[in-house]
Amino acid sequence: MRNATRQTSDVMPGPVSNGRRLKTGGMPGVPTSLMLASAVAVAVVVAGSGYTIAVMRASLLAAQIDHAAVNAFAVFLALLSVLIVLPLVRGLRACNAIRDAAARRDLAKARGARTSARDQCFIALGYALAQLVLVLVLQFFLVNHQAVAKTFFALPLMIKTFPLVLAAFWMNVKIAVITEILVLVWGLIVAIAMFAPGAAGKPVRLIATAYVDIFRAVPAVLVIYLVGFGIPLTGIPVLKDLSLTIFVIVALTLTVGAYVAEIYRAGILSIHWSQTAAARSLGLSHFQTLRFVIIPQGVRQIIPPMLNSFISLQKDTALVSVVGVIDSFNQSMLIASNYYNLSAVSTVALLFIVISIPQTRFVERMMRRDRARMRAGEA
Repeated sequence: MRNATRQTSDVMPGPVSNGRRLKTGGMPGVPTSLMLASAVAVAVVVAGSGYTIAVMRASLLAAQIDHAAVNAFAVFLALLSVLIVLPLVRGLRACNAIRDAAARRDLAKARGARTSARDQCFIALGYALAQLVLVLVLQFFLVNHQAVAKTFFALPLMIKTFPLVLAAFWMNVKIAVITEILVLVWGLIVAIAMFAPGAAGKPVRLIATAYVDIFRAVPAVLVIYLVGFGIPLTGIPVLKDLSLTIFVIVALTLTVGAYVAEIYRAGILSIHWSQTAAARSLGLSHFQTLRFVIIPQGVRQIIPPMLNSFISLQKDTALVSVVGVIDSFNQSMLIASNYYNLSAVSTVALLFIVISIPQTRFVERMMRRDRARMRAGEA
């Protein structure tokens, strides 16, 4: 009777089991191989990081940078490099917990400790891989007696030329801000033209669609070149006397306006047709429906993609150098030709990174908030 009871408890009940015995497994052991692999990876990466930091420190001292600042920076990097040891330490503690639980025959705690040990080992391996990539990138810059670092990141030259590059960078900012304002208006006008109603609005729709198709197909640098050099050559009164800055703003407005018009159109189409039907049934005209009902709702839907388009516009302002506008990129090229070094160009890249990344994070935050609001509305 006792044997029969034991056999019954080991078999899954019901028709799904088909009489198969439930295998729950035995007492888990320590993941020795995984722990050893993690320890080796962490040791190799920490050693490589220490060597890289030592070489960086020597190169910075050779560049006659303040010794105290260099030493403090090296110590900071060294402390960061050894942080990947922490998951490994937690993994070792979990391994000890596995042994203790196994000694007490506590199956649940042993399995939990094993899961924790494996997780910590994989965390250590992941951070070790990421740190290895950084070490390899830094080694690339330090190779051949810091040839790459001296070519792209010569700190004395970057500090010396930073005021010139920053002053020219305000030209990029001015062009971007003015163009964004014009694009918001121009793109909305084109989008509304694409929704011109009836047979009478068909020519307007065709013209707006052709404009969007053409300017989305032509590269922005060609539009800037054609407008910046072509309009002055025509000799048209008033237009030929305008500055190159105005020409590049017009060219960027025409190019980016085509993309923004499509974003507006997508936002308008995202509003359910019943909104239009309800507005028209109340006696609103087509344009009143767009103005008071559809566009206000559609604009809220397109804010994230619109901001992404403006981030791309900020980067496209570097294209104005093709017509000779002294922006940050053009200024950096002049410095590069004088010093035979590209560090000033790297400064321009860093400036664009500084203004673009916060906006990108802001756009992602807005998108997460919109998704959360939509899920809350569906619930």
